[in-house]
Amino acid sequence: MKKLVLLLALVVGTFTQMEAQRISKHALGIRIGDDDGFDSLGAEISYQLGLFNENRLEFDLGIRNGDNYDAFKIVGLFQWVMPLDRSFQWYVGTGPGLGSVSYDGGGSDSFALIAGDIGIEYNFKIPLLISLDVRPEIGFGDDDVYGDGFDFDLGLGIRYQF
Repeated sequence: MKKLVLLLALVVGTFTQMEAQRISKHALGIRIGDDDGFDSLGAEISYQLGLFNENRLEFDLGIRNGDNYDAFKIVGLFQWVMPLDRSFQWYVGTGPGLGSVSYDGGGSDSFALIAGDIGIEYNFKIPLLISLDVRPEIGFGDDDVYGDGFDFDLGLGIRYQF
């Protein structure tokens, strides 16, 4: 009987550990970042869609504004999520993006980009996820937007999981 109870506890513990490493099916929130391409702090509406236990899609719609411009950018990333322990996970991803900048003096520019993503996240016991990531981007478009063609975006994300 002791062996049966011990075996049952081992099986339940294994499945509990496996469940803790799963990513949520949906997460919605914000990502606040410093985007070197625009030299200002901006916010992004962020949505994550879990595909498998280790993969998800992330879509971010960002809005930035400065003294002489208004801009938006949408980025889609495919991410691989790997557990560090029960609550911490790290992830890497890549994907495309598009955006537009309107200048106060008139005129606008459009651009495309390819982004990478690497970060760490913490899953609280409540349906809250907090993350910190870096997103290097290679931009294609007007030199006024991306200058040398490279941008480095650091972001803090807070998302509700459902």
